[in-house]
Amino acid sequence: MKKIFILCLLLGVTCTAYSQTINIKDQETNKALELVTLISNSPKTYALTNANGQADISTFKGSEKIEIQTLCYKTVVTSYDELKSNGFEVLLEASNLNLDEVVISGTRWRQSSDNVPSKIISISSKDNALQNSQTAADLLSTSGKVYIQKSQQGGGSPMIRGFATNRLLYTVDGVRMNTAIFRGGNIQNVINIDPFATEKTEVLFGPGSVIYGSDAIGGVMSFQTLTPQLSLTDKPLITGKGVTRYSSANKEKTGHFDVNVGWKKWAFVSSISSWDYDDLRQGSNGPDDYLKPYNVQRQDGVDKVITQDDPLLQIPTAYSQINMMQKIRFKPNENWDFQYGFHYSETSPYGRYDRHNRIKKGLPRYAEWNYGPQKWMMNNLNITHNGKNAFYDQMSLRLAQQSFEESRIDRSLNKAERTTNTEKVEAYSVNLDFTKSLSEKNTLFYGLEYVRDDVKSSGVLADISTGENTVGPARYPNSNWSSVAAYINDELKLSDKFSIQAGLRYNRYILDADFSNNLDFYPFPFTKTKINSDALTGSLGGVYRPSETWVLSANFGTGFRSPNVDDIGKMFDSEPGAVTVPNPDLKAEYAYNVDLGIAKVIGGIVKIDLTGYYTFLQNALVRRNFQLNGQDSIMYDGQMSRVQALQNASVAHVYGLQAGLEVKLPAGFSFSSDLNYQKGEEEVEDGSTSASRHAAPLFGMSRLNFKANNLNLQFYAAYQGERKFEDLALEEQAKDEIYAKDANGNNYSPSWYTLNFKAICDLTDKFELCAGIENLTDQRYRPYSSGISAPGRNFILSLRCNF
Repeated sequence: MKKIFILCLLLGVTCTAYSQTINIKDQETNKALELVTLISNSPKTYALTNANGQADISTFKGSEKIEIQTLCYKTVVTSYDELKSNGFEVLLEASNLNLDEVVISGTRWRQSSDNVPSKIISISSKDNALQNSQTAADLLSTSGKVYIQKSQQGGGSPMIRGFATNRLLYTVDGVRMNTAIFRGGNIQNVINIDPFATEKTEVLFGPGSVIYGSDAIGGVMSFQTLTPQLSLTDKPLITGKGVTRYSSANKEKTGHFDVNVGWKKWAFVSSISSWDYDDLRQGSNGPDDYLKPYNVQRQDGVDKVITQDDPLLQIPTAYSQINMMQKIRFKPNENWDFQYGFHYSETSPYGRYDRHNRIKKGLPRYAEWNYGPQKWMMNNLNITHNGKNAFYDQMSLRLAQQSFEESRIDRSLNKAERTTNTEKVEAYSVNLDFTKSLSEKNTLFYGLEYVRDDVKSSGVLADISTGENTVGPARYPNSNWSSVAAYINDELKLSDKFSIQAGLRYNRYILDADFSNNLDFYPFPFTKTKINSDALTGSLGGVYRPSETWVLSANFGTGFRSPNVDDIGKMFDSEPGAVTVPNPDLKAEYAYNVDLGIAKVIGGIVKIDLTGYYTFLQNALVRRNFQLNGQDSIMYDGQMSRVQALQNASVAHVYGLQAGLEVKLPAGFSFSSDLNYQKGEEEVEDGSTSASRHAAPLFGMSRLNFKANNLNLQFYAAYQGERKFEDLALEEQAKDEIYAKDANGNNYSPSWYTLNFKAICDLTDKFELCAGIENLTDQRYRPYSSGISAPGRNFILSLRCNF
């Protein structure tokens, strides 16, 4: 690292560049606009405005077409000479009806969405500030297009187009966050990401395997964290924010602070956030099946079932979390950009609430079922070079190292033995990405990727009465999973109205697993196993814009998910009376997807957006009955349990429609609505079909907005349709701890709605007051497949200082 910085300093001394600064402001308020994107295809370059609404556009010199775009403003298309004649100042007009924006999810490089056939949405930091999202999972749900399942308060498992968990991909600053132990059951890794430090969030719907590889079947969630901003004047650029927040439903106490200090070549961003949540209170109006008016406490060496004074409190759900981020940027000249980022996140231990709801012989099944501290650390070095040579116009090298740690602690009621399983993953990745303009209308994106995950798993059995610890069974074999890939994506603009994209990726994946750590506990007929295989995926799509008010798109894409350590190696109780065992004979899943989209702006005041899709999943990994050493049942955790294992034994179909409506009303008002319908089916063991577990019921969000100079108000409704017992996935129908009971005593997911109000008011140039009331009618409800009820009536108060 030291040698790299010395080289950069030398480059900074020997290279000089002509500098030209543009100023971009709001047309009505004359306020500087941050994070406005300027993009040009010839020359191939882009820039982002800083907190003062300024950007260096010296690399745009000679460009005849510069697109200036940001959310909620009309796109401006101009030339460098026109900017020069206007004194390099641009005033943007507010608009809620954009048909295009700049996105990076499709190729890791900034592109105008009018050239991307896949459906991509963005959530800005301003939207996040209005909604006051407690976690990154809540941030995704504010889009109205991503469904969130929770098994505990410290959770959030996104569902996109009928897929979830390890069939969705997370990236942070372009780095893959998925690891080899991402499971098929609901996961909560997304809460590692700090919403306060998130600059922009994008969701790519449908397969993204051409660019991102394994797991990107249902979609890609891309989080861009705060970028260090350089000063374009002789004075240092010092910006930042401080936030404090309280929420009544869980007595939230949150604080955040970030600061950016930038000079002409160096910039630093520091960020720290702290959250503290008490037990979550659910609403008072809804199914009594969701009430658990008791909890288990250990008193005088005995487990006691305690009746709660407040039956609406969900105990245990309290937890706390801390996040830290440090970024350093060095830009010696217009051609080189070095950025290093350090991220750290750690939660306290927290209870998995749905497991605390399990009953056995009229008593709680568990005295303890908790997740230990969830830890994530990432070191990321990103080097960008504008080469404009025969091989590339831009090159980006990303080197990343991540450490993950998670654990599970459980103890049965009135039993002395506590089981603790701890997993640690060291993840390493290298991405080398290039972009090359072959002509003004043809751009090539290509790259190489290497990923390696080292998994260490251990188990401890503790006798809480004697304090004696012994080695116990591990959740996973000690393993390593690696992937090597090359990809290429071509964007061709056939005319001003029609563009196409085509991509191809070849991926080799290798998994080595050693089961020696569990042979003393389970009689596996194998000690080691290895998977060494490959995958080929592709995509082809087009965008047609017959006029400025119409966009038509179509896209066909394939995706894959290679078997990981969680698939082949874990032992766990999937449901009472069943135990899942390792299966080393697994192959990759393949998805085939088609999208058709249409968007239309009518009269400059109405926008309609419709996207239909169909996905076919082949070789789907599903739990099926299995045998271990010729036995179909074994003793597990003191209970005779049916042996099951993940197998490539199914096909699945998911189809659906995403609909959006936006209306610009007079006097600063606007209305928007999102509705999502999806239906999934998968083949079961006897050849019949079952509903897919992760295809959410009909859901959506409708919003009425009002904006004035210093005030932003939003009244909105969130809602979900009913999922009847016969429409539940077969594996869901027996989960009494999750669902309500219908008139026949069967489990089902009732429909629900909430009414909510949010507001932001600028008290001064620097201080903002944010307030809100969620779930105004105090509904008691659970989002589909969730093991914990959502908050009841919740008052939110937040004070933000921007400097």
